[in-house]
Amino acid sequence: MRIDLQLHSLYSDGYYSPAQLARYIYLRGIKAASLTDHNTIAGQVEFKRACARYGIKFIPGLELYVRYKSRTFNILWYNYDVNSSVLLRMLNASCLRRRRFAEKVAGRWRRLGLRFDWRRFLRAHPYYLPVNHLADAVWKSPLNRRHIRDALGLKHVREEDIMRYCLFPKSGPRLQDAHISLTKILKVRKEAGGQLIFCHPGLNNKTRNGLVEQVIEAGLDGIELLSPHHSHNTIMYLNNIFKKKKIIMSGGSDFHKSGDFGTRPRYSWDWFVIDSDNLSGISKILDNKK
Repeated sequence: MRIDLQLHSLYSDGYYSPAQLARYIYLRGIKAASLTDHNTIAGQVEFKRACARYGIKFIPGLELYVRYKSRTFNILWYNYDVNSSVLLRMLNASCLRRRRFAEKVAGRWRRLGLRFDWRRFLRAHPYYLPVNHLADAVWKSPLNRRHIRDALGLKHVREEDIMRYCLFPKSGPRLQDAHISLTKILKVRKEAGGQLIFCHPGLNNKTRNGLVEQVIEAGLDGIELLSPHHSHNTIMYLNNIFKKKKIIMSGGSDFHKSGDFGTRPRYSWDWFVIDSDNLSGISKILDNKK
């Protein structure tokens, strides 16, 4: 069965509404899917309804920024209780922390002379502040475009350049991810249930220094094996961990939008078809077993 267990919508840093996303994956033959927006479950009801319309098996999902000891990484959370008050409070606290980081960034932008309606942007993104949409919004202003080109000394500016200058400068306030401690997440999971999966550990060298093994020992249920962020060598390395630990292996495209610029294949269906038959333990997620 063709599946996709990592998708993003307009509720975080994707570009499609949950309903549009469900139609998009339906046309590509996906039979089971999870909307895993960053630090919010606000789009789950719409996605579940749309999946039912297209005959797609819906899996509640979520992607979180996590801190464990001195390391940071992402996890995917499936089949949690969408009505868990403890989970909702944790997500709300994360949202408020990220907004406090944004307030400092807004002050820096004013000092630089960038024109941007922060209040309007915050109203449009009440659950999560996406850096890609922020970069898109600031670039719409001709004055801002001239300012950024002059500041960077570039004629052709990429999205990465805008983010680096506006959101992640070498000095000054940065829009930080509101990481949640793994200890806190594991505690909330006792009430909310579900499965916790290490998200694309091959991205940004998160496999270094035994981190994957450490967080599995700490209480995660599995690893995202199939991801467009993973090389063949990464997949083989993670497979070896599975053989030792007998954990869940999952897969997802990390889809945000179609037609991203660049020539490198970005989405999993450009690399391979994620078939549930090739992922050991995946039935624990697909069958909603807690």
